[in-house]
Amino acid sequence: MGKEFYITSIGKELVVGKSVYRYILVKPTDMYKEMFNLDREIVLTFSPYVPFEPRSLDAIPLAINRHQNLRIERICSVIVSKDDDVGYKLSELLKNDQEAQIVVPFAYQELIEKIDDSFFFRNRFKKHFFSRDLFASEAPLKKDLYFFGRHDLVHSFVTRHRSNQVSGLFGLRKTGKTSVLFGIQRALNKINGVSVFIDCQNPAFHRCRWNKALNYVLTEIKKQHKLSVRLQPEDNYSEAKAPIIFEDIILKMSKELGEKNILLIFDEIENITPGVSPSEHWTTELDFIFFWQTLRSLFQKLPKTFSYLIVGTNPLCVETESIHGKDNPIYGQIPLEYIPRFDVPQTREMVRRLGKIMGMKFDEILYGKLTEDFGGHPYLIRHVCSVINKISKNERPVRIDKSVYEKAKKTFIRDYSHFMEMILNVLHDHFNDEYEMLKYLSLDDIETFKEFADLSPLYTNHLIGYGIVEQNEGNYTFRIETIRDFLSSKQKYKKLNQTQSEMWAEISERRNVLEPRLRSLCRMQLQAHFGSSIAHRKVLDLLGKPRKTKNNSLSFSELFDGNKSKILFSDLPKMISKYWDCFKNILGPDKNEIIGNLNKINTMRKDAHANNVSKEEMQIFRAYVGNVEKKVDQFFG
Repeated sequence: MGKEFYITSIGKELVVGKSVYRYILVKPTDMYKEMFNLDREIVLTFSPYVPFEPRSLDAIPLAINRHQNLRIERICSVIVSKDDDVGYKLSELLKNDQEAQIVVPFAYQELIEKIDDSFFFRNRFKKHFFSRDLFASEAPLKKDLYFFGRHDLVHSFVTRHRSNQVSGLFGLRKTGKTSVLFGIQRALNKINGVSVFIDCQNPAFHRCRWNKALNYVLTEIKKQHKLSVRLQPEDNYSEAKAPIIFEDIILKMSKELGEKNILLIFDEIENITPGVSPSEHWTTELDFIFFWQTLRSLFQKLPKTFSYLIVGTNPLCVETESIHGKDNPIYGQIPLEYIPRFDVPQTREMVRRLGKIMGMKFDEILYGKLTEDFGGHPYLIRHVCSVINKISKNERPVRIDKSVYEKAKKTFIRDYSHFMEMILNVLHDHFNDEYEMLKYLSLDDIETFKEFADLSPLYTNHLIGYGIVEQNEGNYTFRIETIRDFLSSKQKYKKLNQTQSEMWAEISERRNVLEPRLRSLCRMQLQAHFGSSIAHRKVLDLLGKPRKTKNNSLSFSELFDGNKSKILFSDLPKMISKYWDCFKNILGPDKNEIIGNLNKINTMRKDAHANNVSKEEMQIFRAYVGNVEKKVDQFFG
């Protein structure tokens, strides 16, 4: 092993419970630096116990913390165990932890046996570096290890809290808000600060009335910090007494914590926002008013006792001046900050670092393309890189160039549209006007987009704040091109102001897609009901002479092959009508409606004759073809 690493330091004993471990620091040779992006010293821990136990891993951070941050490699460590089965046991232990450090295991015995085999060590490192997809993490990041690009943001919120100021953080789903909150909590922990995480999405919180919600907050402070302060029974929190009890107990809690200023973090604030909350009393009654009147007045009365950070998708709760005829107590009181998108250097830091650990070396040009194509959205960037990892899985290390990237991007847009759905879902469900604006913009319907913008400047402010849209001299464009493409494809046939060419193209395209699917539907249903032989005869009889004679030699399947038979689109509604019992469970229940739709679709072949199509005719065509498409889509799943 001496040929692979240099021993730079021998550490003192590490004590974990009743177990004692030894460790050394090793410096990788140039080959390891190049192959695995390892520039710093690595902690190598010796575990002399059989069987291997999870507590052995607790010795690693103890060793790391004994040395300066810039000296030690935190991404990777090595453990050498007396247990011959350490590799399997370690992989089972870490397989569900996406944020786990890469730990390369060796057994005492195999080091003795393989000491002269340099490829043995290299291959072991490859196995543990290149086997994990570090881009595919779904959960918010709870550790600093893979936390990129948000450290300045974290420190700004910590500074505001320490200056006894309140804050607000907003952004779409999967932009990293919760990871930032965990980062704030970690940063506060390092300076002995105090924070409490309140998940407003939890029904145990938002189902409470405002006065009982105050008790919930105190309960979370006590539970999360294991305080001894005695809480009053929930029944004591009447509307009149709840603010008084809250003041008394939070003062006692701050004192027990060493006169610490407590940061209350309210995540998913939409769940207690009027008009949006799933609980009726927050939506239609004055619970929001009374809850925030209490917190705001006590925040002003008790300096250095607590502050709060409000986090959510939409800052509606702090932008609405009055609620149900009452002044909003936090209107204009909380500075709004949207979670920023990644710039090119931040994208480069994340993608390059994770990629090199996985054996992927990205061409420099790709960092700019990733940032531009995905609008600096770290979740989307990571997941398109995960697709790159999948399509280049068999090669390590591998260079990722523009051709690989474009292939992965196309695959991502085609097969992973649910990521865009996930990001936009909260707008679709709760802030539909903003979602509609994005739809119009994706269709280049700028006129309708601006009509919405004129209704309220808040709409465009939010969309710009989210980082989806940008404005330049009064013109609005998408910043995240993949979201534009996604919305455009969903609204493909809803554009209103079409040219004649666009109308002809849509009619042709939709008929050409629908016709082979209808052919397949007819073939499958007739065969299922009559069998191939009888169905073959029935279809030929329907065609009549001379087409019956010309097609007689074709098999039943070939009859429905547009390249071989002479079956026309107009034949399909005749077939469906004559043998309606074969189709009613799929296209029914209204036979006349479906047959009428199909016949009208066939007669509107204006694209074939270059006849002009009016706007009214286009809307009628869309209604007919949309009805049939929906039923056919349901059949084919």
